[in-house]
Amino acid sequence: MSVTPRPPIPSFIPESAPFTPEQRLWLNGLFAGLFGLQDSVTPLSSADAAKLLTGLFDGGTAPPAADVDDGAPWHDPAMPLADRMKLAEGRPLPRRLMAAMAQQDCGQCGYNCRDYADALFAKSEKRLNLCVPGGKETSRMLKQLYQELESGPTPATPAIEAAPAKQPVVSRPGYSRDNPAYATFVSRRRLNKAGSEKETWHIDIDIDDADLDYAVGDCFGVFPANDPALVDAVIAALHAPADFPIGGRTLRAELTDGVSLSPAPDMLFQLISYITGGERKQKAKQLAAGEDPDGDAVTLDVLAALQKFSGIRPDPEAFIESLDPLQPRVYSISSSPKSDPGRVSLTVDAVRYQVDKRTRLGVCSTFLGGRVAPGDKIRVYVQKAQHFALPSDPAKPIIMIGPGTGIAPFRAFLHERWASKAPGRNWLFFGHQRSKCDFFYEEELVAMRSAGFLTRLTLAWSRDSEEKIYVQHRMREVGRDLWSWLNDGAHIYVCGDARRMAKDVEAALAEIIAQHGGCGSGEAVRFLAELKTKGRYQTDVY
Repeated sequence: MSVTPRPPIPSFIPESAPFTPEQRLWLNGLFAGLFGLQDSVTPLSSADAAKLLTGLFDGGTAPPAADVDDGAPWHDPAMPLADRMKLAEGRPLPRRLMAAMAQQDCGQCGYNCRDYADALFAKSEKRLNLCVPGGKETSRMLKQLYQELESGPTPATPAIEAAPAKQPVVSRPGYSRDNPAYATFVSRRRLNKAGSEKETWHIDIDIDDADLDYAVGDCFGVFPANDPALVDAVIAALHAPADFPIGGRTLRAELTDGVSLSPAPDMLFQLISYITGGERKQKAKQLAAGEDPDGDAVTLDVLAALQKFSGIRPDPEAFIESLDPLQPRVYSISSSPKSDPGRVSLTVDAVRYQVDKRTRLGVCSTFLGGRVAPGDKIRVYVQKAQHFALPSDPAKPIIMIGPGTGIAPFRAFLHERWASKAPGRNWLFFGHQRSKCDFFYEEELVAMRSAGFLTRLTLAWSRDSEEKIYVQHRMREVGRDLWSWLNDGAHIYVCGDARRMAKDVEAALAEIIAQHGGCGSGEAVRFLAELKTKGRYQTDVY
């Protein structure tokens, strides 16, 4: 595949418009392609750009809804929610619901973003707090938008009709968050060596007894339990007996694996406002409304909220009902059933950080990284990948870009291609902080490289020198070779942080295509869009 050089794309979108550089580049290329303009033009105002976008996407000649959503500039996990909502103004309610979500299509809610939005719109799904990566921000916006449904029919917007709501398929145990299976925790081993600032674990889970199967590219959902020390502290702050009965269970049991203890939800502050008075009542009301009267709202987990309003005595059952359910966490699978049948491997960063002299814990990452013991049964399910899989032709070359724990699905890809003797070339970009202590799966990768199976291994270390080197810097250094692989039909895969790394990698790819493909930036963006449409550019971001 090659790109025909074209003149530079003019700028239609002003610098003041609320778009990232990548979004502005995308939109300039879109408008230039639509209008066939190559000469200098006067940039549109922000308002005119918004009107033009609305007309393009919502007008009577708009393409089908699926095409509109796939190309919508607000369907971007790196874009702040306020900017997504601004771009979604005037669109049908299902698309505004979708804009409020984290835009990762991570599957933790049991849907993808569009299907979750459509299920809410159809009222087949009532839960507004399922978007784990979106957190409070998304829940509040969904609640605000959902009031339009509760207040009656929405204004007619015939340009895009809501697709029929797709509900999660509840099949045999282990293939849905609503119907998990029990698997056996086998072991963990630390991937970092001495001197690392990180705590990353390779986790093995036996799925034989659970009768589960999966394909590389799939994810694995795990239902964790809260830290027992945190549960004890919450019970103490409530001044309630641990065995207080709640719906056939005890208070301790509900706090252990029934409800989330971070962050403190709006409903908890609403409950507190009912049972306290004066200034504290007003503060609780403000917190329930999403305000931040004391500048500490972002750090308030359930225990911190109880300590902030010390002395309150909520009824334990009402307290539990005010909390969000404890959600499963979903991880990329880092093993192949061809090379390690009957097991699932995960690559997990344990999250620990300090707030007000108290160590906060990532609930599932520290559950897997320390609290669960070998032989314990844990609730799990396979989250099937929608658009993240190896090429159907094993002879196709693949380029994998996965710093940190983003290496997980690519370890699975490599094990799969090794076991199946796939003839296609393999190129891995991996990066982390320090080469001496943060080179995950070093022995495996070096052995694959020495055997000639891993054709290229490009490494980036951000703390080995004064200059921070990331994978996107290494990509630019070998841009000509990357372009050559693309021309040879290579598929590109990116896994990792959605808000920073994935966007930086995509920007680097666009630069490489423009530079070595001899084209303008707008044409490079369209070339990338074509790769995505053809399934040759796939991402697994979080």
